[in-house]
Amino acid sequence: MLFEARPAGLTFHQLVSSSELSPYQARLGLACLRDIIAERGWPPLIWTRADGYKFCSDVSELQAYEVAVIREKLTEVRRFITGVVAPPAALQPKGRWVKHLNTQLSSVESTLDVIADFIDA
Repeated sequence: MLFEARPAGLTFHQLVSSSELSPYQARLGLACLRDIIAERGWPPLIWTRADGYKFCSDVSELQAYEVAVIREKLTEVRRFITGVVAPPAALQPKGRWVKHLNTQLSSVESTLDVIADFIDA
Protein backbone atom coordinates (compact mmCIF):
# COMPACT_ATOMS: atom_id res chain seq x y z
CA MET A 1 0.00 0.00 0.00
CA LEU A 2 2.82 2.44 0.82
CA PHE A 3 4.46 1.68 -2.54
CA GLU A 4 1.33 2.97 -4.27
CA ALA A 5 1.51 6.30 -2.44
CA ARG A 6 5.13 7.09 -3.31
CA PRO A 7 4.60 8.93 -6.61
CA ALA A 8 2.05 11.25 -5.06
CA GLY A 9 4.47 13.00 -2.68
CA LEU A 10 2.05 12.80 0.22
CA THR A 11 2.41 14.37 3.64
CA PHE A 12 2.29 11.96 6.56
CA HIS A 13 -1.36 12.76 7.34
CA GLN A 14 -2.34 12.35 3.68
CA LEU A 15 -0.47 9.05 3.63
CA VAL A 16 -2.38 7.85 6.70
CA SER A 17 -5.71 8.92 5.19
CA SER A 18 -5.11 7.48 1.74
CA SER A 19 -3.72 4.18 3.03
CA GLU A 20 -6.38 3.78 5.75
CA LEU A 21 -3.60 2.79 8.16
CA SER A 22 -3.25 4.09 11.68
CA PRO A 23 -0.38 6.57 12.23
CA TYR A 24 1.46 3.79 14.11
CA GLN A 25 1.04 1.36 11.21
CA ALA A 26 2.14 4.00 8.70
CA ARG A 27 5.33 4.74 10.70
CA LEU A 28 6.12 1.03 10.94
CA GLY A 29 5.42 0.65 7.23
CA LEU A 30 7.74 3.54 6.36
CA ALA A 31 10.49 2.04 8.52
CA CYS A 32 10.04 -1.33 6.81
CA LEU A 33 9.97 0.35 3.41
CA ARG A 34 13.27 2.11 4.19
CA ASP A 35 14.82 -1.27 5.11
CA ILE A 36 13.63 -2.80 1.84
CA ILE A 37 14.90 0.19 -0.13
CA ALA A 38 18.34 -0.14 1.47
CA GLU A 39 18.49 -3.91 0.85
CA ARG A 40 17.60 -3.50 -2.81
CA GLY A 41 19.84 -0.51 -3.47
CA TRP A 42 16.98 1.77 -4.51
CA PRO A 43 17.17 5.57 -4.18
CA PRO A 44 16.48 6.62 -0.58
CA LEU A 45 13.03 7.64 0.58
CA ILE A 46 13.12 11.16 2.00
CA TRP A 47 10.56 13.64 3.25
CA THR A 48 10.54 17.35 2.43
CA ARG A 49 8.04 20.00 3.37
CA ALA A 50 7.55 20.93 -0.27
CA ASP A 51 7.16 17.43 -1.74
CA GLY A 52 6.23 15.09 1.13
CA TYR A 53 7.64 11.54 0.87
CA LYS A 54 9.56 10.74 -2.29
CA PHE A 55 12.42 8.71 -3.69
CA CYS A 56 15.46 10.90 -4.19
CA SER A 57 18.82 10.55 -5.91
CA ASP A 58 19.79 14.24 -5.97
CA VAL A 59 22.95 14.68 -3.89
CA SER A 60 22.09 18.14 -2.57
CA GLU A 61 18.57 17.09 -1.54
CA LEU A 62 19.94 13.98 0.16
CA GLN A 63 22.53 16.00 2.06
CA ALA A 64 19.92 18.53 3.17
CA TYR A 65 17.72 15.66 4.40
CA GLU A 66 20.66 14.03 6.22
CA VAL A 67 21.54 17.34 7.90
CA ALA A 68 17.94 17.78 9.03
CA VAL A 69 17.81 14.25 10.47
CA ILE A 70 21.18 14.65 12.23
CA ARG A 71 20.09 17.95 13.78
CA GLU A 72 16.79 16.38 14.86
CA LYS A 73 18.64 13.50 16.55
CA LEU A 74 21.05 15.94 18.19
CA THR A 75 18.11 17.87 19.63
CA GLU A 76 16.52 14.62 20.86
CA VAL A 77 19.75 13.54 22.58
CA ARG A 78 20.20 16.96 24.22
CA ARG A 79 16.61 16.96 25.48
CA PHE A 80 16.98 13.40 26.74
CA ILE A 81 20.11 14.39 28.68
CA THR A 82 18.61 17.54 30.20
CA GLY A 83 15.07 16.27 30.74
CA VAL A 84 15.46 12.58 31.57
CA VAL A 85 19.01 11.84 32.67
CA ALA A 86 20.06 15.02 34.49
CA PRO A 87 17.31 15.23 37.17
CA PRO A 88 17.91 11.75 38.67
CA ALA A 89 21.67 12.08 38.07
CA ALA A 90 21.68 15.08 40.41
CA LEU A 91 20.49 12.74 43.19
CA GLN A 92 23.41 10.32 42.66
CA PRO A 93 26.21 12.35 41.04
CA LYS A 94 28.90 9.81 41.98
CA GLY A 95 26.97 6.70 41.00
CA ARG A 96 28.69 4.33 38.58
CA TRP A 97 25.66 4.04 36.29
CA VAL A 98 25.20 7.83 36.18
CA LYS A 99 28.86 8.39 35.26
CA HIS A 100 28.72 5.72 32.56
CA LEU A 101 25.46 7.04 31.12
CA ASN A 102 26.68 10.64 31.10
CA THR A 103 29.93 9.64 29.40
CA GLN A 104 28.19 7.67 26.67
CA LEU A 105 25.50 10.24 26.01
CA SER A 106 28.04 13.06 25.95
CA SER A 107 29.98 11.09 23.37
CA VAL A 108 26.89 10.66 21.19
CA GLU A 109 26.03 14.34 21.54
CA SER A 110 29.57 15.38 20.67
CA THR A 111 29.69 13.10 17.61
CA LEU A 112 26.38 14.38 16.24
CA ASP A 113 27.47 17.97 16.90
CA VAL A 114 30.73 17.43 14.99
CA ILE A 115 28.86 15.88 12.06
CA ALA A 116 26.33 18.74 11.94
CA ASP A 117 29.15 21.32 12.06
CA PHE A 118 31.19 19.47 9.43
CA ILE A 119 28.26 19.46 7.05
CA ASP A 120 27.87 23.24 7.49
CA ALA A 121 31.50 23.83 6.54
